Amino acid sequence: MSLENHLQELSARHKKIDEALQEEQRRPSSDSIKMTRMKREKLKLKEEIQSLQGNLHH
Repeated sequence: MSLENHLQELSARHKKIDEALQEEQRRPSSDSIKMTRMKREKLKLKEEIQSLQGNLHH
């Protein structure tokens, strides 16, 4: 898998988690533990994307 394809896959996963997180926040009885897990995963993906983008530009 090329670096560009990997970045696209990570970005798609990041967007999917963001959408799921927003949906969970709209629920009246949102699960704070689930939201915390999603936020951590989203941050982890963001950091990986930024790291790979840095490698791509060097």
